[in-house]
Amino acid sequence: MTLDQADFQHLLQLRTGLRRFLRWSEQQSNEAGLTPAKHQLLLAIRGHGDPGGPTIGEIADYLVLRHHSAVGLIDRAARDGLVKRSPHERSRSAVRVTLTPVGVAKLDALAETHLQELAHLAPTMRALWRTIERTDGDRPSARVRATSPILSTSRVTP
Repeated sequence: MTLDQADFQHLLQLRTGLRRFLRWSEQQSNEAGLTPAKHQLLLAIRGHGDPGGPTIGEIADYLVLRHHSAVGLIDRAARDGLVKRSPHERSRSAVRVTLTPVGVAKLDALAETHLQELAHLAPTMRALWRTIERTDGDRPSARVRATSPILSTSRVTP
């Protein structure tokens, strides 16, 4: 596969847009009194499908952390009154994590501004993605695959 200058320009635009959003998100987290990691932790808990909350292992997967790193982050968030641990209903060795009312309030405020910002960015990001996805003659389309390392649940050290 031969890449041309336009391919590199589109990749640069996409990565720059993503990095700008992440930088903006980090600033919003800091202004709300949270580290970006704690913000992501709150989102991982609230976005989890089980109302009992995710386990620490599931949180580690969501945040792409090792188990012990997730435990440390949860410890700090618990000291700040953002989360609480509860025993798992079926496994004595597992713990579930849920948000406290303070954690819910902080996340709700951040989520609203983030959804507004994403709505603002969506047309540009969609156009870039469509450009990258287009098939160009012999070159296969740049489609996301289930085997993509980005979609994998393997953990890495922070």
